[in-house]
Amino acid sequence: MQSGQSVRPIYLDNNATTRAHPLVVAAMLPFFSTQFGNASSAHAFGSEVAPALKQARRNLQSLVGAAFEHEIVFTSGGTEADNTAILSALAVQEGRDEIVTTAVEHPAVLSLAEELGRRGIKTHVIPVDASGRLDIATYRNALSRRTSVASVMWANNETGTIFPVKSLAKMARSVGALFHTDAVQAVGRIPIDLKATDIDMLSLSGHKLHGPKGIGALYVRKDVKFRPLIFGGVQERRRRAGTQNVPGIIGLGKAAELAAANLIQDQMQIGALRDRLEQGILAHGCCIVLGHVKNRLPNTSNIAFEHIEAEAIVHHLNRCGIAVSLGSACASGSMEPSHVLRAMRVPPAFLRGAVRFSLSRETAPDEIDRVLQVMPDITAKQRALWRAYQERAGESSQRAELP
Repeated sequence: MQSGQSVRPIYLDNNATTRAHPLVVAAMLPFFSTQFGNASSAHAFGSEVAPALKQARRNLQSLVGAAFEHEIVFTSGGTEADNTAILSALAVQEGRDEIVTTAVEHPAVLSLAEELGRRGIKTHVIPVDASGRLDIATYRNALSRRTSVASVMWANNETGTIFPVKSLAKMARSVGALFHTDAVQAVGRIPIDLKATDIDMLSLSGHKLHGPKGIGALYVRKDVKFRPLIFGGVQERRRRAGTQNVPGIIGLGKAAELAAANLIQDQMQIGALRDRLEQGILAHGCCIVLGHVKNRLPNTSNIAFEHIEAEAIVHHLNRCGIAVSLGSACASGSMEPSHVLRAMRVPPAFLRGAVRFSLSRETAPDEIDRVLQVMPDITAKQRALWRAYQERAGESSQRAELP
Protein backbone atom coordinates (compact mmCIF):
# COMPACT_ATOMS: atom_id res chain seq x y z
CA MET A 1 0.00 0.00 0.00
CA GLN A 2 1.26 3.51 -0.78
CA SER A 3 2.66 5.46 2.15
CA GLY A 4 0.10 7.63 3.88
CA GLN A 5 -2.83 5.74 2.39
CA SER A 6 -5.63 5.25 4.92
CA VAL A 7 -8.00 3.13 2.80
CA ARG A 8 -8.95 -0.15 4.48
CA PRO A 9 -7.04 -3.07 2.93
CA ILE A 10 -9.15 -5.29 0.67
CA TYR A 11 -8.49 -9.03 0.63
CA LEU A 12 -9.60 -10.90 -2.51
CA ASP A 13 -7.30 -13.90 -2.37
CA ASN A 14 -9.48 -16.29 -0.40
CA ASN A 15 -8.68 -19.31 -2.56
CA ALA A 16 -5.13 -19.03 -1.20
CA THR A 17 -6.30 -18.74 2.40
CA THR A 18 -9.10 -17.20 4.42
CA ARG A 19 -9.03 -15.19 7.62
CA ALA A 20 -9.88 -17.34 10.62
CA HIS A 21 -13.33 -16.27 11.81
CA PRO A 22 -13.29 -14.56 15.25
CA LEU A 23 -15.65 -17.25 16.62
CA VAL A 24 -13.21 -19.89 15.39
CA VAL A 25 -10.33 -18.20 17.20
CA ALA A 26 -12.43 -17.86 20.36
CA ALA A 27 -13.35 -21.55 20.24
CA MET A 28 -9.69 -22.54 19.95
CA LEU A 29 -8.21 -20.39 22.72
CA PRO A 30 -9.18 -22.50 25.76
CA PHE A 31 -7.42 -25.50 24.22
CA PHE A 32 -4.12 -23.65 24.36
CA SER A 33 -4.49 -22.83 28.06
CA THR A 34 -7.10 -24.24 30.44
CA GLN A 35 -7.98 -27.33 28.35
CA PHE A 36 -4.49 -28.08 27.12
CA GLY A 37 -4.49 -31.84 27.76
CA ASN A 38 -3.34 -34.49 25.30
CA ALA A 39 -6.48 -36.17 24.01
CA SER A 40 -4.80 -39.58 24.30
CA SER A 41 -4.12 -39.19 28.04
CA ALA A 42 -6.22 -41.22 30.49
CA HIS A 43 -6.39 -38.54 33.21
CA ALA A 44 -8.92 -35.73 33.47
CA PHE A 45 -6.83 -33.25 31.49
CA GLY A 46 -7.06 -35.56 28.50
CA SER A 47 -10.54 -36.93 28.94
CA GLU A 48 -12.13 -33.47 29.20
CA VAL A 49 -10.96 -32.79 25.64
CA ALA A 50 -12.75 -35.80 24.15
CA PRO A 51 -16.29 -34.31 23.98
CA ALA A 52 -15.01 -31.24 22.12
CA LEU A 53 -13.17 -33.40 19.59
CA LYS A 54 -16.27 -35.49 19.09
CA GLN A 55 -18.39 -32.41 18.44
CA ALA A 56 -15.84 -31.05 15.96
CA ARG A 57 -15.91 -34.34 14.09
CA ARG A 58 -19.70 -34.26 14.01
CA ASN A 59 -19.71 -30.71 12.70
CA LEU A 60 -17.47 -31.73 9.83
CA GLN A 61 -19.52 -34.86 9.21
CA SER A 62 -22.61 -32.70 8.88
CA LEU A 63 -20.96 -30.20 6.52
CA VAL A 64 -19.86 -32.84 4.00
CA GLY A 65 -22.82 -35.16 4.46
CA ALA A 66 -20.88 -38.18 5.71
CA ALA A 67 -22.93 -41.08 7.00
CA PHE A 68 -20.77 -41.72 10.09
CA GLU A 69 -18.57 -39.49 12.21
CA HIS A 70 -15.75 -42.04 12.22
CA GLU A 71 -15.44 -41.55 8.43
CA ILE A 72 -13.65 -38.27 9.25
CA VAL A 73 -9.86 -38.57 9.75
CA PHE A 74 -8.10 -35.40 10.87
CA THR A 75 -4.83 -34.54 9.08
CA SER A 76 -2.40 -31.63 8.91
CA GLY A 77 -4.14 -30.24 5.82
CA GLY A 78 -5.24 -30.90 2.27
CA THR A 79 -1.85 -31.94 0.94
CA GLU A 80 -1.44 -34.69 3.50
CA ALA A 81 -5.01 -35.83 2.90
CA ASP A 82 -4.43 -36.00 -0.88
CA ASN A 83 -1.22 -37.97 -0.49
CA THR A 84 -2.76 -40.33 2.06
CA ALA A 85 -5.77 -41.11 -0.14
CA ILE A 86 -3.79 -41.94 -3.27
CA LEU A 87 -1.02 -43.89 -1.56
CA SER A 88 -3.54 -45.82 0.51
CA ALA A 89 -5.52 -46.81 -2.59
CA LEU A 90 -2.38 -48.13 -4.27
CA ALA A 91 -1.36 -50.06 -1.16
CA VAL A 92 -4.63 -51.88 -0.50
CA GLN A 93 -5.52 -53.00 -4.02
CA GLU A 94 -3.37 -55.81 -5.35
CA GLY A 95 -2.93 -56.03 -9.09
CA ARG A 96 -3.92 -52.41 -9.64
CA ASP A 97 -0.98 -50.21 -10.53
CA GLU A 98 -2.52 -47.30 -12.42
CA ILE A 99 -4.07 -44.03 -11.39
CA VAL A 100 -6.26 -41.57 -13.27
CA THR A 101 -6.21 -37.84 -12.63
CA THR A 102 -6.55 -34.56 -14.53
CA ALA A 103 -4.22 -32.00 -16.06
CA VAL A 104 -5.51 -29.25 -13.78
CA GLU A 105 -5.15 -30.86 -10.34
CA HIS A 106 -3.41 -29.14 -7.46
CA PRO A 107 0.35 -29.88 -7.20
CA ALA A 108 -0.44 -31.96 -4.10
CA VAL A 109 -1.85 -34.53 -6.53
CA LEU A 110 0.17 -33.94 -9.70
CA SER A 111 3.56 -33.86 -7.97
CA LEU A 112 2.75 -37.13 -6.23
CA ALA A 113 1.66 -38.63 -9.57
CA GLU A 114 5.01 -37.63 -11.09
CA GLU A 115 6.88 -39.26 -8.22
CA LEU A 116 4.79 -42.41 -8.51
CA GLY A 117 5.58 -42.49 -12.22
CA ARG A 118 9.25 -42.71 -11.35
CA ARG A 119 8.36 -45.73 -9.20
CA GLY A 120 6.62 -47.49 -12.07
CA ILE A 121 3.02 -46.43 -11.44
CA LYS A 122 1.28 -45.48 -14.66
CA THR A 123 -0.72 -42.26 -14.54
CA HIS A 124 -3.43 -41.29 -17.01
CA VAL A 125 -3.68 -37.47 -17.06
CA ILE A 126 -7.03 -36.43 -18.51
CA PRO A 127 -7.15 -33.17 -20.51
CA VAL A 128 -9.65 -30.34 -20.21
CA ASP A 129 -11.23 -28.05 -22.79
CA ALA A 130 -10.93 -24.27 -23.09
CA SER A 131 -13.49 -23.81 -20.30
CA GLY A 132 -11.63 -26.15 -17.98
CA ARG A 133 -14.19 -28.95 -18.36
CA LEU A 134 -12.96 -32.53 -18.20
CA ASP A 135 -12.82 -34.71 -21.32
CA ILE A 136 -15.31 -37.28 -20.05
CA ALA A 137 -14.81 -39.75 -22.91
CA THR A 138 -11.05 -39.85 -22.34
CA TYR A 139 -11.62 -40.28 -18.60
CA ARG A 140 -13.99 -43.20 -19.17
CA ASN A 141 -11.57 -44.88 -21.56
CA ALA A 142 -8.67 -44.49 -19.12
CA LEU A 143 -10.48 -46.46 -16.42
CA SER A 144 -9.73 -50.18 -16.39
CA ARG A 145 -9.31 -53.19 -14.13
CA ARG A 146 -5.77 -51.95 -13.50
CA THR A 147 -6.96 -48.60 -12.13
CA SER A 148 -6.35 -48.31 -8.41
CA VAL A 149 -7.76 -44.83 -7.87
CA ALA A 150 -9.18 -41.96 -9.87
CA SER A 151 -8.41 -38.60 -8.23
CA VAL A 152 -10.35 -35.62 -9.57
CA MET A 153 -10.74 -32.27 -7.82
CA TRP A 154 -14.27 -31.12 -6.97
CA ALA A 155 -13.54 -27.53 -8.00
CA ASN A 156 -10.48 -25.97 -9.55
CA ASN A 157 -8.51 -23.58 -7.37
CA GLU A 158 -7.62 -21.18 -10.20
CA THR A 159 -10.81 -20.95 -12.26
CA GLY A 160 -13.45 -22.27 -9.87
CA THR A 161 -14.70 -24.72 -12.52
CA ILE A 162 -16.70 -27.52 -10.87
CA PHE A 163 -16.20 -31.12 -12.01
CA PRO A 164 -19.00 -33.73 -12.16
CA VAL A 165 -17.45 -35.82 -9.40
CA LYS A 166 -20.63 -37.76 -8.64
CA SER A 167 -20.79 -39.27 -12.13
CA LEU A 168 -17.01 -39.65 -12.29
CA ALA A 169 -17.07 -41.63 -9.03
CA LYS A 170 -19.78 -43.90 -10.40
CA MET A 171 -17.66 -44.62 -13.50
CA ALA A 172 -14.66 -45.47 -11.32
CA ARG A 173 -16.72 -47.83 -9.20
CA SER A 174 -17.94 -49.63 -12.32
CA VAL A 175 -14.40 -50.94 -12.90
CA GLY A 176 -13.71 -51.60 -9.21
CA ALA A 177 -11.47 -48.56 -8.71
CA LEU A 178 -11.60 -46.21 -5.74
CA PHE A 179 -12.49 -42.57 -6.27
CA HIS A 180 -10.89 -39.65 -4.44
CA THR A 181 -11.68 -35.97 -4.77
CA ASP A 182 -9.64 -32.99 -3.65
CA ALA A 183 -12.48 -30.82 -2.36
CA VAL A 184 -10.29 -28.22 -0.65
CA GLN A 185 -11.88 -25.35 -2.58
CA ALA A 186 -15.42 -26.78 -2.57
CA VAL A 187 -16.07 -27.65 1.07
CA GLY A 188 -17.91 -24.81 2.77
CA ARG A 189 -18.64 -23.03 -0.52
CA ILE A 190 -21.12 -25.35 -2.23
CA PRO A 191 -23.45 -28.04 -0.82
CA ILE A 192 -21.89 -31.50 -0.46
CA ASP A 193 -23.73 -34.68 0.50
CA LEU A 194 -21.33 -37.61 0.37
CA LYS A 195 -24.03 -40.09 1.37
CA ALA A 196 -25.63 -39.54 -2.03
CA THR A 197 -22.43 -40.29 -3.98
CA ASP A 198 -20.03 -43.13 -4.75
CA ILE A 199 -17.07 -41.05 -3.58
CA ASP A 200 -14.70 -43.13 -1.44
CA MET A 201 -12.34 -40.44 -0.16
CA LEU A 202 -12.42 -36.63 0.04
CA SER A 203 -9.76 -34.13 1.12
CA LEU A 204 -10.37 -30.75 2.76
CA SER A 205 -8.41 -28.02 4.50
CA GLY A 206 -9.38 -25.79 7.40
CA HIS A 207 -7.82 -22.55 6.23
CA LYS A 208 -9.97 -22.45 3.08
CA LEU A 209 -13.22 -22.10 5.06
CA HIS A 210 -12.24 -19.53 7.71
CA GLY A 211 -10.61 -22.12 9.95
CA PRO A 212 -6.97 -22.30 11.08
CA LYS A 213 -3.99 -23.38 9.02
CA GLY A 214 -2.26 -26.68 9.69
CA ILE A 215 -5.44 -28.73 10.02
CA GLY A 216 -7.47 -30.65 7.47
CA ALA A 217 -9.31 -33.89 7.11
CA LEU A 218 -9.72 -36.93 4.91
CA TYR A 219 -13.15 -38.49 4.54
CA VAL A 220 -12.84 -42.27 4.15
CA ARG A 221 -16.06 -44.10 3.37
CA LYS A 222 -16.94 -46.87 5.81
CA ASP A 223 -15.65 -50.29 4.71
CA VAL A 224 -13.08 -48.82 2.28
CA LYS A 225 -9.77 -50.57 2.87
CA PHE A 226 -7.21 -48.12 4.18
CA ARG A 227 -3.45 -47.92 4.75
CA PRO A 228 -2.14 -45.05 6.93
CA LEU A 229 0.48 -42.67 5.64
CA ILE A 230 1.83 -41.98 9.14
CA PHE A 231 2.43 -44.77 11.66
CA GLY A 232 3.24 -44.57 15.34
CA GLY A 233 0.13 -44.34 17.52
CA VAL A 234 -3.53 -45.18 17.95
CA GLN A 235 -4.90 -41.73 17.18
CA GLU A 236 -7.71 -41.39 14.63
CA ARG A 237 -8.51 -45.12 14.93
CA ARG A 238 -4.91 -45.90 13.90
CA ARG A 239 -5.44 -44.16 10.59
CA ARG A 240 -3.27 -41.11 11.34
CA ALA A 241 -0.68 -41.41 14.09
CA GLY A 242 0.61 -38.46 16.07
CA THR A 243 -0.62 -36.25 18.88
CA GLN A 244 -3.85 -34.68 17.74
CA ASN A 245 -3.82 -30.97 17.00
CA VAL A 246 -6.65 -30.29 19.42
CA PRO A 247 -6.90 -26.48 18.98
CA GLY A 248 -6.78 -26.94 15.20
CA ILE A 249 -9.44 -29.63 15.25
CA ILE A 250 -11.70 -27.49 17.43
CA GLY A 251 -11.16 -24.55 15.08
CA LEU A 252 -11.96 -26.65 12.02
CA GLY A 253 -15.08 -27.97 13.71
CA LYS A 254 -16.28 -24.46 14.52
CA ALA A 255 -15.52 -23.29 10.97
CA ALA A 256 -17.54 -26.24 9.63
CA GLU A 257 -20.46 -25.32 11.89
CA LEU A 258 -20.42 -21.70 10.68
CA ALA A 259 -20.09 -22.72 7.04
CA ALA A 260 -23.05 -25.08 7.26
CA ALA A 261 -25.23 -22.45 8.93
CA ASN A 262 -24.47 -19.78 6.31
CA LEU A 263 -23.87 -21.83 3.16
CA ILE A 264 -26.93 -20.94 1.07
CA GLN A 265 -26.89 -17.27 2.01
CA ASP A 266 -23.15 -17.06 1.38
CA GLN A 267 -23.56 -18.64 -2.05
CA MET A 268 -26.10 -16.05 -3.13
CA GLN A 269 -24.39 -12.99 -1.67
CA ILE A 270 -20.85 -13.89 -2.72
CA GLY A 271 -21.99 -14.94 -6.18
CA ALA A 272 -23.79 -11.62 -6.69
CA LEU A 273 -20.67 -9.66 -5.69
CA ARG A 274 -18.48 -11.80 -7.95
CA ASP A 275 -20.81 -11.17 -10.91
CA ARG A 276 -20.80 -7.45 -10.17
CA LEU A 277 -17.03 -7.40 -10.12
CA GLU A 278 -16.78 -9.29 -13.40
CA GLN A 279 -19.32 -7.19 -15.21
CA GLY A 280 -17.59 -3.99 -14.15
CA ILE A 281 -14.17 -5.19 -15.33
CA LEU A 282 -15.45 -6.75 -18.57
CA ALA A 283 -17.25 -3.52 -19.47
CA HIS A 284 -13.86 -1.98 -20.31
CA GLY A 285 -13.06 -4.73 -22.83
CA CYS A 286 -9.83 -6.48 -23.78
CA CYS A 287 -10.29 -9.20 -21.16
CA ILE A 288 -12.00 -12.57 -20.82
CA VAL A 289 -13.25 -14.77 -17.97
CA LEU A 290 -11.43 -18.09 -17.72
CA GLY A 291 -13.19 -21.27 -16.69
CA HIS A 292 -16.78 -22.36 -17.03
CA VAL A 293 -18.77 -19.17 -16.51
CA LYS A 294 -21.87 -20.98 -15.18
CA ASN A 295 -20.66 -24.15 -13.47
CA ARG A 296 -18.09 -22.76 -11.06
CA LEU A 297 -17.60 -21.71 -7.47
CA PRO A 298 -19.59 -18.58 -6.57
CA ASN A 299 -16.55 -16.83 -5.11
CA THR A 300 -14.01 -17.26 -7.91
CA SER A 301 -13.27 -15.12 -10.95
CA ASN A 302 -10.18 -15.60 -13.09
CA ILE A 303 -9.94 -12.74 -15.59
CA ALA A 304 -7.29 -12.68 -18.31
CA PHE A 305 -6.25 -9.30 -19.72
CA GLU A 306 -5.03 -9.05 -23.29
CA HIS A 307 -1.38 -8.04 -23.77
CA ILE A 308 -0.92 -7.19 -20.07
CA GLU A 309 1.34 -8.94 -17.59
CA ALA A 310 -0.75 -10.11 -14.65
CA GLU A 311 2.17 -9.46 -12.31
CA ALA A 312 1.92 -5.75 -13.10
CA ILE A 313 -1.81 -5.70 -12.27
CA VAL A 314 -1.26 -7.61 -9.03
CA HIS A 315 1.55 -5.21 -8.11
CA HIS A 316 -0.46 -2.05 -8.73
CA LEU A 317 -3.54 -3.41 -6.98
CA ASN A 318 -1.35 -4.24 -4.01
CA ARG A 319 -0.12 -0.63 -3.96
CA CYS A 320 -3.79 0.37 -3.74
CA GLY A 321 -4.26 -1.96 -0.76
CA ILE A 322 -6.03 -4.69 -2.75
CA ALA A 323 -4.77 -8.27 -2.52
CA VAL A 324 -5.40 -10.60 -5.49
CA SER A 325 -3.48 -13.49 -7.01
CA LEU A 326 -1.74 -14.54 -10.20
CA GLY A 327 -3.49 -17.90 -9.92
CA SER A 328 -2.61 -20.73 -7.57
CA ALA A 329 -0.79 -19.47 -4.49
CA CYS A 330 1.44 -22.55 -4.68
CA ALA A 331 2.71 -21.32 -8.07
CA SER A 332 3.38 -17.74 -7.00
CA GLY A 333 6.87 -16.49 -7.76
CA SER A 334 6.97 -18.39 -11.04
CA MET A 335 7.31 -16.41 -14.27
CA GLU A 336 5.67 -19.20 -16.28
CA PRO A 337 1.90 -19.45 -16.84
CA SER A 338 0.28 -21.99 -14.56
CA HIS A 339 -0.26 -25.59 -15.64
CA VAL A 340 -4.00 -24.97 -15.42
CA LEU A 341 -3.98 -22.16 -17.98
CA ARG A 342 -1.69 -24.12 -20.28
CA ALA A 343 -3.97 -27.15 -20.06
CA MET A 344 -6.91 -24.91 -21.03
CA ARG A 345 -4.95 -23.61 -24.01
CA VAL A 346 -5.58 -19.98 -23.14
CA PRO A 347 -4.77 -17.80 -26.21
CA PRO A 348 -1.18 -16.44 -26.15
CA ALA A 349 -2.33 -12.81 -25.98
CA PHE A 350 -4.11 -13.54 -22.69
CA LEU A 351 -1.94 -16.29 -21.21
CA ARG A 352 0.27 -14.06 -19.04
CA GLY A 353 -2.51 -11.70 -18.09
CA ALA A 354 -4.63 -13.92 -15.82
CA VAL A 355 -5.59 -12.47 -12.43
CA ARG A 356 -7.61 -14.44 -9.89
CA PHE A 357 -10.10 -12.64 -7.68
CA SER A 358 -11.49 -14.88 -4.92
CA LEU A 359 -14.12 -13.53 -2.52
CA SER A 360 -15.46 -14.70 0.82
CA ARG A 361 -18.38 -14.03 3.14
CA GLU A 362 -16.33 -11.13 4.52
CA THR A 363 -16.17 -9.33 1.15
CA ALA A 364 -18.24 -6.15 1.21
CA PRO A 365 -19.97 -4.31 -1.67
CA ASP A 366 -17.90 -1.17 -1.13
CA GLU A 367 -14.75 -3.25 -1.56
CA ILE A 368 -15.92 -4.37 -4.99
CA ASP A 369 -16.67 -0.73 -5.82
CA ARG A 370 -13.13 0.22 -4.83
CA VAL A 371 -11.65 -2.43 -7.13
CA LEU A 372 -13.80 -1.26 -10.03
CA GLN A 373 -12.72 2.31 -9.32
CA VAL A 374 -9.00 1.64 -9.65
CA MET A 375 -8.91 -1.10 -12.31
CA PRO A 376 -9.55 1.06 -15.42
CA ASP A 377 -6.59 3.33 -14.71
CA ILE A 378 -4.28 0.38 -13.97
CA THR A 379 -5.18 -1.53 -17.12
CA ALA A 380 -5.14 1.59 -19.32
CA LYS A 381 -1.60 2.45 -18.24
CA GLN A 382 -0.42 -1.12 -18.80
CA ARG A 383 -1.94 -1.23 -22.28
CA ALA A 384 -0.29 2.10 -23.10
CA LEU A 385 3.05 0.63 -22.08
CA TRP A 386 2.45 -2.40 -24.29
CA ARG A 387 1.56 -0.21 -27.29
CA ALA A 388 4.67 1.90 -26.75
CA TYR A 389 6.77 -1.23 -26.59
CA GLN A 390 5.23 -2.52 -29.82
CA GLU A 391 5.94 0.79 -31.57
CA ARG A 392 9.57 0.76 -30.42
CA ALA A 393 9.92 -2.86 -31.52
CA GLY A 394 8.47 -1.97 -34.93
CA GLU A 395 10.86 0.95 -35.36
CA SER A 396 13.83 -1.22 -34.40
CA SER A 397 12.74 -3.83 -36.93
CA GLN A 398 12.48 -1.23 -39.67
CA ARG A 399 15.95 0.12 -38.92
CA ALA A 400 17.37 -3.39 -39.01
CA GLU A 401 15.92 -3.90 -42.50
CA LEU A 402 17.58 -0.76 -43.91
CA PRO A 403 20.58 -1.41 -46.19
